[in-house]
Amino acid sequence: MNVLVISHADVVRLLPMAACIDVMAEALRATSRGEAVLPLRSMVWMPDRTGMIGLMPGYLGQPASLGLKIVSIFPGNHGTAYDSHQGVVMLFDLQHGTPIAIIDASSITAIRTAAVSGAATRALAREDAGDLAILGAGVQAKTHLAAMRAVRAVRRVRVWSRNRATAQRFADASAVPVEVMATPRDAVAGADLICTTTSAREPILEGAWLAPGTHVNAVGACFATARELDSAAVARARLIVDRRESARAESGDFLLARSEGAIGDDHIAGELGEVLLGRLVGRRSADEITLFKSLGIAVEDLAAAHYIYAQALATRSGVSVPLGP
Repeated sequence: MNVLVISHADVVRLLPMAACIDVMAEALRATSRGEAVLPLRSMVWMPDRTGMIGLMPGYLGQPASLGLKIVSIFPGNHGTAYDSHQGVVMLFDLQHGTPIAIIDASSITAIRTAAVSGAATRALAREDAGDLAILGAGVQAKTHLAAMRAVRAVRRVRVWSRNRATAQRFADASAVPVEVMATPRDAVAGADLICTTTSAREPILEGAWLAPGTHVNAVGACFATARELDSAAVARARLIVDRRESARAESGDFLLARSEGAIGDDHIAGELGEVLLGRLVGRRSADEITLFKSLGIAVEDLAAAHYIYAQALATRSGVSVPLGP
């Protein structure tokens, strides 16, 4: 029994952003059609809460994939040589249950998270949206810039980070001009596309700052006790999620706004997959503010891993390692 080990560099080469956006869109359609099995994530924190390990198993019917992502999350890695999310995605054979692939999870997470935001932006943002603000300047900022440029004609880019030097490095390394802003409010003033990609636990984006017609991709907060948006921002927006069950259990942006009485359970308009299937209207008017709350779900990792594995076989990429008899 051999397992194909696929590296970070191979993932980046085999999973281009434009292709990943289409792969993610189809995975979310399949999920909303009921073609996935998705238990909630299980997490184990270190005693001092400096890091944790998360397990995200799942089954996706189309493309047929069985596997899991196991990933460590160490927020203190921000600004260091280490990604805050590190781990592997494993795929298993559907006939005999044997492991067939072990793939770097950091690269998959970086690309597929932004690709889902790309699919959401393509479905929810105004066609003429192109004034982009990115809050946060780490790994997800880089991939989100690529995703936004893949689905909209971006004409202006502004970035903010708590660490201005980090924001400046992001701007200097970008293939397009990027303006470094002193405050989140300066960054989002007049923007019609906003991506929040921070490790913030308290709001860094206020509803009062949002211009009519803005689309927001809220990506950074993935725990029930953390949020990037204040209650007013969530309340002002038409809220679309990757999965209802996950949002109601894990999204601090939703749960904390609800606990403050700003919204109710019915504020979740639906899932992105439902919008992509045509079962739900996404944007209802040019002036409506839309919000996609991304938590990241296992089917996104499975669909990306399935695509990468197929590409690796076709191009003879990766390293085949004997694992068992």
